[in-house]
Amino acid sequence: MNDNLLRNRTFGEIEIGESASLVRVALQNDIDLFAAVSGDLDPAHEDAAIAAGALSGHGVVHGMWTAALISALLGKRLPGPGTICLGQTLQFRHPVSAGDSITAMVKVKEKRSDGRIVLLDICCTNQRGDSVLLGTATVVAPSMPVVWPCTANAEVALRRHDRYDAFMRQARVRPALRTAIVHPCSEEAILAAIEARDEGLIEPVLIGPEAKIRAAAEAANLSLAGVPIEAVEHSHAAAARAVEMGATGRIAALMKGSLHTDELLGAVVARTSGLRTSRRISHVYAMDVPAYSKPLVVTDAVVNITPSLDHKRDICQNAIDLLHVLGIELPRVAVLGAIETVNSRMPTTLDAAALTVMAARGQITGALVDGPLAFDNAISLAAAKIKQIDSPVAGQADILLAPDLEAGNLLAKQLMYFAGADAAGLVLGARLPIILTSRADSVRVRLASAALAKLTAERALAGSGRP
Repeated sequence: MNDNLLRNRTFGEIEIGESASLVRVALQNDIDLFAAVSGDLDPAHEDAAIAAGALSGHGVVHGMWTAALISALLGKRLPGPGTICLGQTLQFRHPVSAGDSITAMVKVKEKRSDGRIVLLDICCTNQRGDSVLLGTATVVAPSMPVVWPCTANAEVALRRHDRYDAFMRQARVRPALRTAIVHPCSEEAILAAIEARDEGLIEPVLIGPEAKIRAAAEAANLSLAGVPIEAVEHSHAAAARAVEMGATGRIAALMKGSLHTDELLGAVVARTSGLRTSRRISHVYAMDVPAYSKPLVVTDAVVNITPSLDHKRDICQNAIDLLHVLGIELPRVAVLGAIETVNSRMPTTLDAAALTVMAARGQITGALVDGPLAFDNAISLAAAKIKQIDSPVAGQADILLAPDLEAGNLLAKQLMYFAGADAAGLVLGARLPIILTSRADSVRVRLASAALAKLTAERALAGSGRP
C-alpha cells in the first residue's frame, strides 16, 4: 500500500469492531500553537509557576487538543476521506502533560443504514496506559471510495515576542522619565509621547510651534491637558531648546518628533551643546527576533555612515554599556564581516581583528569581542561548528557590530521584515539617551524604546552624581 495516499472505508465496507489508531507526542509547541489559535490562554497551560499550584501540579495540554487527534483519525483513517462528523461526546479523564505520548483510537460499535450513520467508541491513552479521553463519535460514512494524496505535516512554530518583557517590567516600576519630545507636529509623534506617558514611562515636555502641536493632537483626538509645551518657532529652534534643557538638567532624555534625525543629532553633537561626551554617538536596534533565543542588538544602522576603527570602538562600547543596563554582565560581541578570516584586501576584516585585540587589551571593556565573524557564524552554533570556529562569541552573539551603516541597516531591516523582528531604537553616547521612533513602529516597539531610554538615563544620572 502506498503510504503517500489516503484511502477511505465506505459505509458498505465498514465492519463492527473495526478500529484505527495514531500516535502523537504532545510538545510545548503544540500547547503554544493551540492556545494562540483557540484563544484559550489559561495560565494553567502556559505559565509553569501558576500551573504548579493547579490541581494537576503541572502544565497541562488543552483537552480539545486530544479531541482534535480523534478528528484527525476520523478524517484520515476510519472512515477516512469524505467523512462528515456529526458530533463527539467527550470525557476528559486524566491530564496530559508536554512530552506525553498519546495514542488515539477509534472503534466501530454501531452502523445505521438510514443515512449511513456510524457510531465509534473513541479513546486516547498516554504512554502509561492511562485513559485521558473517552467518548463516542457520530459520523456520516462516505458512500464512494476516495483516494487522496497525503499532505505532509506542516512544520509550524509560534513566533514569540517576549524578549522585551523583563526590561519593560523594570522600567514600569520606576518614576517616569522627564523627556523632551522634539517638534511633535504630527499625529504619530504626539501619539508616541502620550502612549509612553500613559504607560508611566515618560513625563513628556512638548517642544515646538504650539499651534502645530495642538493641531496634531486634535487630529489624533488626544488631550494635552497637563502636558507642558515649550513654544518655539520651528524645528531647528525645537532641537536647540531641547538640547539646552538637557544640558541644564531640566530633562533627562530626548525623543525625536517630526523633524529630521540629522537636525536633532546635529544639535546634540554641536561643540557648544553641553551634551557631547568623549564618545562617538551611535544608534542601537534592540531587537526581539522570534527565531533567536535572546535579545539581539544591531549597531550601527542609523548614525555612522563609514565609521573608522576608533568610531567602531565607541559604537561597540555604547552597545555593551546598554546590555549592562539590561543586566547582561558579559555580553558577547560579534564584529561582522563577509568572512570569518582576516583578509588584507577587505578592510572591515582588519578592523574586526583590531577590535578583538583592543578588547583583549582593555580598550573595550565589559564584553567578549570576536571577529571577523560572518552573520551565520555569529548567531548559529551549528554553522560555527561546521566551520570549526573556536570562539567564545560564535553562535551566541548578543551584539552584532556591523561594518558600516549600509550593512547594519540592511541587516536590521531584513530581520524586521523577513524574520518578524521588533526593533526598539535608541541613540547612545551623549549625556542623555535619545529615542528614535519610526512612523512604521508598532506601539510595542515605541514603548520598548522609551523603556530602554528610561533605564539608560537612570544609570547615566547615577554616574553623574546629579540629583
